[in-house]
Amino acid sequence: MKKWLVITLIVTLVAVLVAGCSQPATEQAAAPAAEQKDVYRVAYIARAQADSFAAWMANAVIEEAAKYDNIKLEVFDGQASDDTENSLIENAITNKYDVIIVQPNNGEAQRPYVERAVAAGIKVITTNARISGIPGSSSVDADPYVQAKVNADLAVSQIPQNANVVVLMGPPGNFHADARRESWQKEFFEKRPDVKIVGEEIANWNKDEAMNYMETWVQANDKIDAIIAMNDNMAAGAIEVVKDNPNYKGILSYGVDGTAEATLLIQQGLMTSTSLQSAYDLATALLDTANKLVTGVEKEINMDINSPIITKDNVEQYIEMHKRAGAIK
Repeated sequence: MKKWLVITLIVTLVAVLVAGCSQPATEQAAAPAAEQKDVYRVAYIARAQADSFAAWMANAVIEEAAKYDNIKLEVFDGQASDDTENSLIENAITNKYDVIIVQPNNGEAQRPYVERAVAAGIKVITTNARISGIPGSSSVDADPYVQAKVNADLAVSQIPQNANVVVLMGPPGNFHADARRESWQKEFFEKRPDVKIVGEEIANWNKDEAMNYMETWVQANDKIDAIIAMNDNMAAGAIEVVKDNPNYKGILSYGVDGTAEATLLIQQGLMTSTSLQSAYDLATALLDTANKLVTGVEKEINMDINSPIITKDNVEQYIEMHKRAGAIK
């Protein structure tokens, strides 16, 4: 009898010990779920709202964020200033946002601030253009070399022999600005040594700056056959200067972004081509990425969207795209 009593006590003690050991494990497994939030705060730091593409992208991000019940988005304007943008990143770190999305003005200038945000445990996504080489950060972007190449491939056969061209560049150190210019060099200028660059300046993605440079180039040159711009905004500024001048009828012009303005210029025959960098696609990918990061579905995401070329042959479908989004009435 005593033997069975001892066995019973041992079995009971083992059961209690097992139950006691398993309880902390159950609580530990439940801990991550307890850390989940009802609403995550996301800071979107735009390069410059005065930039037509940056404004398009910020609006697209706002519209996409409205589809997520668990995301509260706040948008900040970097005003095309490294100091302003860096201060905004610092403020977002101080205010402990769950996600910071950075559209850099100059990627290298923003790099140390993005690194600080990652070190603070904040999810960071860089976009348009990505800042590569920061472990723990994510990116949503497009390939700038390809964006320029699809235009350069057309220009090789379109731009006449011994042509004079002007080149409008984005800010130095910007991944997209530098890679697009490199692409034009390798994919066009090295293949067309007969073409002469009669003007090349940094217009910082800005339409007004491009207009000023184009006015100077028109006065200094009897002939300009093509405008090669690293984005649509600068191309549109240069076109504005010459569009009513009969001496420049038929001038070729190339850009990147596929903005609403650019599609209309192509439709009117004032612009030759652009490659689409869809702010709608970027916004969709950005919010999906942010959601996956904060909910733990993914730890790091790096992706590129496609960059199809837009010409007079297919421009109507992109005009319809902008009409559906309300960018063209």
